[in-house]
Amino acid sequence: MWVLIAAYEPGPRLVELVDALRPRHRVLVVDDGSGQAFAAVFAAAAHAGAHVLAHDANQGKAAALRTGMAWLHRHHPTEALVCADSDGQHRPDDIEAVARVLADREASGLQPALVLGARGFDGEVPLRSRVGNRTVSAATAMVTGLRLDDTQTGLRGYPAALVPWAIGVHGERFAYEMRVLLEASRAGIPVVEVRIGTVYLDGNVGSHFRPVADSLRVLAPVAVFAASSLGAFALDTAVLLALADLTGSLAVAVVGARLLSGSVNFLINRRAVFASRDSVAREASRYLALALALVGASYVSLTLLTALGTPLLLAKVTTDVGLWALSFGIQRAVVFGRRAPSARRTALVSTSTAKPMPK
Repeated sequence: MWVLIAAYEPGPRLVELVDALRPRHRVLVVDDGSGQAFAAVFAAAAHAGAHVLAHDANQGKAAALRTGMAWLHRHHPTEALVCADSDGQHRPDDIEAVARVLADREASGLQPALVLGARGFDGEVPLRSRVGNRTVSAATAMVTGLRLDDTQTGLRGYPAALVPWAIGVHGERFAYEMRVLLEASRAGIPVVEVRIGTVYLDGNVGSHFRPVADSLRVLAPVAVFAASSLGAFALDTAVLLALADLTGSLAVAVVGARLLSGSVNFLINRRAVFASRDSVAREASRYLALALALVGASYVSLTLLTALGTPLLLAKVTTDVGLWALSFGIQRAVVFGRRAPSARRTALVSTSTAKPMPK
């Protein structure tokens, strides 16, 4: 199995890691434009047994990972790989744990899965990292349905069958690794977590993770869904009030308004929120079933609230706010979801934690 390490201006820990991984694993190092000042480090990594590729200029971690994956897929298309960082935060034992799960799943004939080395965030963890991880993990669960302990981990294993897919995932730098999780949930790819040690060296000063900005980036689909829902709500409310005034029938008003606003909402969510490429007919039938269920729930709620003396507009707002979160979850998982049943769950394999690598 190959271990892929994307490195930018690395220190001696890179050479220590390569030396520890060899000869059990073959190692591919991608120098992401570190410059002549770091040539000796990469030369030492090559001397330790790594195959080294180089970018002429810094292009970011995502580009370096794609370069390494493309080279491995071209030269070793049947082999799995584990991606690890070069800064010493991923110990050889942790990398081996991820590799072992990949090998075991392949030997058992299980569906190809993305394997994450998940930190427990115990011990002395920088506050920014602890808060950032919990925030992004919660956002990821909301958007994808994947409940992960560690969404930020750079220690990831890809079976050979998923390497071409991973190369095609869009996004740069941190956004790429988050995009992999989003796309995995949409494509029906299981995500498996393996417990590893929590290692932060020098206070994690080299981290480029931004808790607020990157959390908002993960939540972008929810924001677009909210905007789509708000627009549909405005259209639905206007048509509801107009039809209720014209026909005097609450049932006709609810059904007519929901049919019009639902059609617009379906088209926006399909393209802009969930980026689905499944059959329009199948998704439309599922969306229609959901819409009918929501119409029923809406009608019952409006009937009860108005019978209690609640003004129709206030009853409408209260009802739709309550149904909004339910609708998002069902659309993500059922209407526009293309995942296999097992892909909605994550497994956690425990391994012994380890101390940081010596400097």
